[in-house]
Amino acid sequence: MATKNIKITKETVVSMYMNYTLVHNEKPKSVYQFANLNEFSETEFYSFFGNLESIETEIYNLFLEKTIELLNNDTNYESYDMKTKLLSFYFTFFELLAANRSYVTLNLNEDKNQLKNLAKLSGLRQHFKQFIKSIITDDFRIQQEKIQQFQENAIQESAWIQFLFTLKFWLEDGSPNFEKTDIFIEKSVKLSFELMNVAPINSLIDFGKFIIKEKMQKN
Repeated sequence: MATKNIKITKETVVSMYMNYTLVHNEKPKSVYQFANLNEFSETEFYSFFGNLESIETEIYNLFLEKTIELLNNDTNYESYDMKTKLLSFYFTFFELLAANRSYVTLNLNEDKNQLKNLAKLSGLRQHFKQFIKSIITDDFRIQQEKIQQFQENAIQESAWIQFLFTLKFWLEDGSPNFEKTDIFIEKSVKLSFELMNVAPINSLIDFGKFIIKEKMQKN
């Protein structure tokens, strides 16, 4: 078997997998078929992945890793407060998703059982929670302890639920440049922080109006 003159990395295998899935509208049948078609060895494949299914989980991890890399390349990022860091994360992450929307939409709508689709995000969930933990500031942590005894794990879990709602909204968003998702992100992040600061009423009403308006337009 001839080998292409390209270096086989985890990223190139992922790219090949995504391309195959989109072109054929289905997953590769086997590691042998996938490797043979792309002219690299099974040994090379197994140096990065244990099976084809593990690629799907890794795809979303790579999106998150790239997002954090881009954020850290911004010299102003470290000076942002927690809320601004989270907003920056969302806008950057969903920009990367938008660049790969065809694959993400196909992959996350593949099974009628949504739990099976969400299982593909299991690795992303853990990495996302670690990101949330990393941006919780001491001032914010102390403030929450004084107000409602919020624990870091509770903040991470609630942030993950918010992320899933945002992802679902984005998957259904048909607006130009996904501008409605941008609005959703701004309003939902604002609301989540005000809820933790026990001052939610105005943002809750504003966010509720936005969601109701979207539902009415879709119906």
